[in-house]
Amino acid sequence: MELAVIDGLLGLLDRLGHVPYGTAQLSEYDHAVQCADLARSSGVDDTLVVAALLHDIGHVVMKAAIGEAALGIDNKHEEIGAAFLAGLYPAAVTEPIRLHVPAKRYLAATDEAYRDALSPAAARSLARQGGAFTPEQCAAFEALSFYTEAVQLRRWDDLAMVPGHTPAQLRDFADVMQRCLRQDVRAKLETQAA
Repeated sequence: MELAVIDGLLGLLDRLGHVPYGTAQLSEYDHAVQCADLARSSGVDDTLVVAALLHDIGHVVMKAAIGEAALGIDNKHEEIGAAFLAGLYPAAVTEPIRLHVPAKRYLAATDEAYRDALSPAAARSLARQGGAFTPEQCAAFEALSFYTEAVQLRRWDDLAMVPGHTPAQLRDFADVMQRCLRQDVRAKLETQAA
């Protein structure tokens, strides 16, 4: 039964994730797999690997990321994605997802090299998202649980932009996705399967 939940998530990403990733020359699918592979290669906790894989699922769920971005609308995909996954995954997965856009604003405020390296498209999205944090916003962000994980996720997110590079397949992450399900979800699914 747990596998059915994972198959559903993977199927959603597979069916809808082959659309272009914003204005970049790669798909949502490739971006997700590249980001998760960077996380896995870093040796981080499984929950952060799952967060890296699913961090943009809000775009996929809405099926409108390109159109809304082109119109200059911030669609809050990070909040939609975190809310979508909250019934399945613990905060160690959903909070870095929810915070990965604020992490961009934080890095733009605290890391001059990061800010200067933003592509024109990333700079435009930063402006739509509210711009670089103020010092007070930085302090508030640093006080949040999972802020360091969100910053790391943000860095992988920015690196996972290599056109034509798919280092793995979605199915390669099924086991880690299953292991990271919330305990209450796993217990409920096991009960239903019995």
